[in-house]
Amino acid sequence: MRTTEDTAQRASAQASDDSGRNMAALVPDEQAGWEPSTTGAGVRVLVTDLDGTLLGGDTTDRRRLRAALDRHPEVTLVFATGRSLASVEQILRSDPLVPTPRWIIADVGASVIDGADRSRVEAVQRRLRRGWPGRRRVRERLSGFPGLVYQEGVVQEARCSFFLRPEQLSEELLDAVRELGCGWTYSAGRYFDVLPAPASKGHALALLAREQRWPMGSVLVAGDSLNDLSLFQLGALGVIMSGAEPALRERVPDGARVHRAERPGAGGILSALAELGWTERARPVVVGYHRPPVRWADGRWQQPLSPNGVLPTLQGLFGPDGPDAVWATALVEDGTPHARTGRPHRTGLPLAFLPVNAAQWTEYFHRACKETLWPALMCQPDRIRFSPSAWSHYEEFNARFAEHISAHADRGATVWLHDYNLWLVPGILRATRPDLHLGLFHHTPFPPPDTFARIPTAGQLREALACLDWAGFHTATFADHFRRALAGASRSPRTGVHPLGIDRRAVEDLARARARNAAPGERQGAPRPALILSVERLDYAKAPLEKVHAIATLLSQHPGMRGQLTFRLVCPPPEPGIRVHDATRASVERAVAEVNDRWRADGWEPVEYLPRHLSFGEVLDHYLAADVFWVTSLQDGMNLTAKEFIASHAATGRSGVLVLSRHTGAASQLGAAALLTDPRSPQDLVDALHRALTMSPEERTTHLTRLAALLDDQTPTRWARRIITAIRRPAPATSRTQPASLR
Repeated sequence: MRTTEDTAQRASAQASDDSGRNMAALVPDEQAGWEPSTTGAGVRVLVTDLDGTLLGGDTTDRRRLRAALDRHPEVTLVFATGRSLASVEQILRSDPLVPTPRWIIADVGASVIDGADRSRVEAVQRRLRRGWPGRRRVRERLSGFPGLVYQEGVVQEARCSFFLRPEQLSEELLDAVRELGCGWTYSAGRYFDVLPAPASKGHALALLAREQRWPMGSVLVAGDSLNDLSLFQLGALGVIMSGAEPALRERVPDGARVHRAERPGAGGILSALAELGWTERARPVVVGYHRPPVRWADGRWQQPLSPNGVLPTLQGLFGPDGPDAVWATALVEDGTPHARTGRPHRTGLPLAFLPVNAAQWTEYFHRACKETLWPALMCQPDRIRFSPSAWSHYEEFNARFAEHISAHADRGATVWLHDYNLWLVPGILRATRPDLHLGLFHHTPFPPPDTFARIPTAGQLREALACLDWAGFHTATFADHFRRALAGASRSPRTGVHPLGIDRRAVEDLARARARNAAPGERQGAPRPALILSVERLDYAKAPLEKVHAIATLLSQHPGMRGQLTFRLVCPPPEPGIRVHDATRASVERAVAEVNDRWRADGWEPVEYLPRHLSFGEVLDHYLAADVFWVTSLQDGMNLTAKEFIASHAATGRSGVLVLSRHTGAASQLGAAALLTDPRSPQDLVDALHRALTMSPEERTTHLTRLAALLDDQTPTRWARRIITAIRRPAPATSRTQPASLR
């Protein structure tokens, strides 16, 4: 009896040859007369071993693979394993990262099971088990071979599984198996399986594919051991794990149809799926924002109305010179076809949509975000309304969003989150994806620590935010609030101050064009009342009601201004369903009616209320017509409309006056030249507005010139790229806050 290692290697090679001859003899016969037809169009089938393959790799890759298969139910999943059905079911019950298979090829190819109801595919199994002498007879015949140890405690159906050391794999043993009319496999230098002669993973797959009419060109097989070899002999697409048995790698010829993965287990399968285009490719940069940069209207995706703001700024990041990135976002399912299918129409952008039904969105966004968190951000803690039910939806949304990001993030990727809507995501990702670089930019203000502490879930939020690597803000004050609010937390993220600017050139070019095309009566210098303009979304934080009241007070204190001014309030309506905004709208409309009823005369009314969306060109027309731009936010992250007003007037030789709330982020940049006002002081609102209206032409010119000099020329795209770099930058040795020079 030959028992040397050389003999074992020759026997393993012979096993491969025998398997190949079996497949050559069996597969063509089973597929004879079968021609792939149009019924195979769109078919995608993943057939994978378990141990060392689907179950292999680290937790990160396994989680990503599970998420990818969940996102793509069109990929039919088939297990092809040496395990029994009972063992497979145990794994499915105990391991949440194992996806549910549609079909199961078990017992090294001797069993085929419908994964939906666990019923046996009897017609296929009968052909696979033909000539099987039974487990007892096999054990009796092979009982005298040294080193052959039966796998006790393992459920075995139509097979006999043994442990066997390589040096014990002999020609005499193989001859005994052949005398029984059986086949065999030997893998991993340990497992010796005696099977019915027709049984193998490859033959079982061939029979199942014939029954289901799967073209082999639409089947991807994945394996790591010699008992997977028969899968690779069917002409299917293939992926071999990086840690696969050398004998398998040697026996499968190189070719365009076989992907040799660089990562083990699930990571190898992921790379093959992405290479085939069956799943989205993981990206090194993921932008996470709860809204997409485009909106669905009139049966198509439409671009943002303005070139400025968070949405167009981030959209500019995805240009041809931008990073290899994907935008993870939510898609509210509202009954439209693109929402129902979960595969929206093409947007021209690398967007990864997370479907959210309308009821969940209402609880998450309208209630938890706008009624619990928004008042704290706006330093209005008395407005906080907390609902445990709504907060559970906030938690669920953040958990789903974190999983969504993880599925699209490559190993070591940079994840750039945005705003308070995703405050819990950093904690979830830090626990599940410690390899990621996590940053979050706050476009909103960050409240003082005592106001933040008024949020009922402040402790939960504090620990989640502490999991960031970096947090960014428009002002040093907001960054300081953040650091102090997280004092005592488990970690201390780096912070950066990066005030957002506007696309100044785009604003200036369009302003000049609109000015040239203005009607004669609309051009500067035409006799008319002084125009005071506000352009803002309808939100109590913008203080629209306070402004209407200030107009009434101004007219009462200075009755000579009757007929000499017009306050134009452009207020695009907010998203429907936000109760506090509905209350603000009602109050504003009532106050406008009262002021106009009190002061109108000879066809003149003091307040023009425009509650509608305008194109950016129309907004510029209003900027150019205005004498005073009035920004009165109770609290604001930046306020880009103030910068747009300055740029449009400077480009066209106008000299408008900016009255700016000292509670905006823009005040930290423009406060040295703007007329600052405090909207929390009713009389200060009136006095600052009166000062703007009574400035001399020389004062107005000087005012606008100084404001224009304070505008920076950094493009929003450059701003975004610098932040991505900042997120990845290691913490400085001397300071946790990046200096303003990084802006």
